[in-house]
Amino acid sequence: MAENTAKNFIDALNKLESDRDLETICGLFSEECEVGNVVTDDKNIGAREFWNSYRETFDKVHSTFRNEIITDGVTALEWTTSGTNSDGHEFNYDGVSILETDGDKITRFHAYFNPNKLGKQIVANDKTEAQSNG
Repeated sequence: MAENTAKNFIDALNKLESDRDLETICGLFSEECEVGNVVTDDKNIGAREFWNSYRETFDKVHSTFRNEIITDGVTALEWTTSGTNSDGHEFNYDGVSILETDGDKITRFHAYFNPNKLGKQIVANDKTEAQSNG
C-alpha cells in the first residue's frame, strides 16, 4: 500500500508541475492532513492551499526523485527540483519529503530543504503567503 502511495504521489506531483493539475495531488491527502515545509510556518493550511501555493511560486518546475525509503505508514523521498521562478530566474535545489500515511491517504507531509537555494524572491514570497494564511 505504501509503495503505491509513493508512486501515486510522485506521479501526481509531476502532473501538478507540468499541467498545473491540482486535483490529482489533493486527492491523495486526508481531509485533516498536516502539510508544510521549512518555509511555511502555518500547519493549518490544507493540501489544496499548500500545493496551489507551491505551483504558483514557479513559472516552470520539475522534480526528479533519487531515493525512496518506504516503510509501513512512512515514506521518505529524496528529490531534486529545478526550473524558473516567476521572474525567469533559474533555480535548482535538493531536499527530502516525509509522507505519513493511513491506508491510502497521506495524513502528514513535510519537505526539508535549504531555502537559500531558491533565491531571495521565492523565499520572501513563500513567507508572505504563509503569513497571510495564518
